[in-house]
Amino acid sequence: MTTGSTRLSKPARREQLLDTAMAIVRAHGTDSLTLLSLAEAAGVSRPIVYDHFGTRPGLLIALYRRLDERHRAASEEALRDAPAVPREIARVLSAAYFACATDMPEWTAISAALKGNQEMEAIERELLDGYTDLMATALRPYSRLTQEALRLRCVGALGAAEAIAAELNRGRATVAEAIAALTDLTVGSIDAGAQAGAGVATTS
Repeated sequence: MTTGSTRLSKPARREQLLDTAMAIVRAHGTDSLTLLSLAEAAGVSRPIVYDHFGTRPGLLIALYRRLDERHRAASEEALRDAPAVPREIARVLSAAYFACATDMPEWTAISAALKGNQEMEAIERELLDGYTDLMATALRPYSRLTQEALRLRCVGALGAAEAIAAELNRGRATVAEAIAALTDLTVGSIDAGAQAGAGVATTS
């Protein structure tokens, strides 16, 4: 445990506090995470925690943003490594979407803890817009649609992804089935034409 006497820069201290907060959520759930419990676990005074996050919702939002940053970085890395065919790009995007539920259980827990928070609702819209843009940019080379039309199709695909995720959470689908379904929906919606067919042939 890091003690309060350890001198850290403000950015390094923030990272240490977020690491500690995430460990609390993983071990005990979001109900156990407060500014006081974080200060005690991190071995720092309460004013230090208040200075970084202000309120408990502020702390939870900081954790949520951090998870999103890591998820986006992992998605971008996977896209760079993916074969340049539309079905593989769609599969990588689909797998990345459902990784939030399977690889980051804290994501769902933090979102639930912030339900009804107006700032969080605005942030969720902002992050969804960002993922829509990432998706549209990745699929753009394989689509004959205009940029605006393609982005709208991506909005629709992500709406379908949310419904599929609900089925996944209820145990009515496996992760593999969810990824396959969203991949098919995405490829079918982007008007990839002959290139989509080539992608199917390559991966069959």
